[in-house]
Amino acid sequence: MKKSAKMSEEKIILEVKSRTILGKKLKKLRREGSIPANIFGTGFTSTSISVSSPDFSKTYKKVKRTGIVYLKLEKDEIPTLIKSIQRHPVNSQILHVDFRKVDLSVKITTEVPIQVVGVSEAVAQKGGVLLTLSERLSVEALPQDIPQYIEVDISSLKEIGQEIKVKDLKVSEKYNIKNEADKTVVSVTAHKEESVIAETTATATPEVITAKPEEGAEVAATPEVATEKKAEPVAKSEKEIKK
Repeated sequence: MKKSAKMSEEKIILEVKSRTILGKKLKKLRREGSIPANIFGTGFTSTSISVSSPDFSKTYKKVKRTGIVYLKLEKDEIPTLIKSIQRHPVNSQILHVDFRKVDLSVKITTEVPIQVVGVSEAVAQKGGVLLTLSERLSVEALPQDIPQYIEVDISSLKEIGQEIKVKDLKVSEKYNIKNEADKTVVSVTAHKEESVIAETTATATPEVITAKPEEGAEVAATPEVATEKKAEPVAKSEKEIKK
């Protein structure tokens, strides 16, 4: 069965709390298992909140950055997208999250990852290397119609040098890809091996290269290397020896 790029229609609700803690006190909040976050959006007053770390992790696994999350703040359920996640550079702990409030009746533009499917003959049988040149594409759609990912079927790539551009992707009635039509998404290139220069056995006298000193640089005196061989006595012929 072909895997669908559309998410399930399950309504994802994430409980959050209003937050007044700021600055250095946020470390204590994180130690207690909560993540500081913000909600922002067009025509919406930016709001500081906190969310349970385990609850957020479970939610993020389901929706990533393309699915709608309804933030339950007191009596309100605010439709949002996860806009950005800040992590600790060493242990990858989530330090902060930004949620973008969306209007379900208004189209928005957001980044959607691609997912490569299928088998390329050029790669599997002809030794080509698949290059992913665009890991995300810009998509315009109603928030509820944003795909979780965009499928890129590479089974059409049968020869090395072929590529798939935005204009080659399937057209959807629910969303538009805003990138230029000639933007390359994936391509197949020849496998390049490192050239190995064969070492030859040197029988001749090694070449002595004298480096030209830079202008103004002091040159240390070094013993001169004689390059002329002392003439050896010529062997006398047999006739001369007999004499």
